[in-house]
Amino acid sequence: MTEQLAPSVVLITGIMASGKSTVAQALAERLPRSAHIRGDAFRRMTVSGRVEMGSPDEREALAQLSLRHRLAARTADGYADAGFTAVVQDIVIGDHLRAFPALVRTRPLHLVVLAPTPAAVTAREAARPKSGYGPDWTVTDLDHVLREETPRIGLWLDTSDQTPAETVDAILSRLPEARV
Repeated sequence: MTEQLAPSVVLITGIMASGKSTVAQALAERLPRSAHIRGDAFRRMTVSGRVEMGSPDEREALAQLSLRHRLAARTADGYADAGFTAVVQDIVIGDHLRAFPALVRTRPLHLVVLAPTPAAVTAREAARPKSGYGPDWTVTDLDHVLREETPRIGLWLDTSDQTPAETVDAILSRLPEARV
């Protein structure tokens, strides 16, 4: 199955603490020629003037999120052009998921949505050294956006009871369902 991925782009998305980073890295490690593109790296590159999601300046926060998605897509295309499978990992939910395929020139493009239960995400968040949730963004809030406002495109996986390796196995075995 891995031969079908190169060169291509795979987006791994979901809410915070859904396992995106771990699964994207594990998937990239299983492929013969791949790159792991971390969308959050583009956010961290903004040294001055960064506006986070949840900020009162929602317009600027959304503009910066869109910039981050465009940069990730262009980087993925660059790796795919060089013969790599680009595994992009970021929070791309709501209408942003509908818009993402148009940002990526490379085909095939695969979209994988990690959708563990809110209870599983809460447990994972508690076990992480960093905290992404707080009073402005709760697991319940983001899970609502994921399940109620995100288009059902690509492959959706309930990974609540899966190890990262099992999730990668599921992605590779069900890859045709992820193609958009």
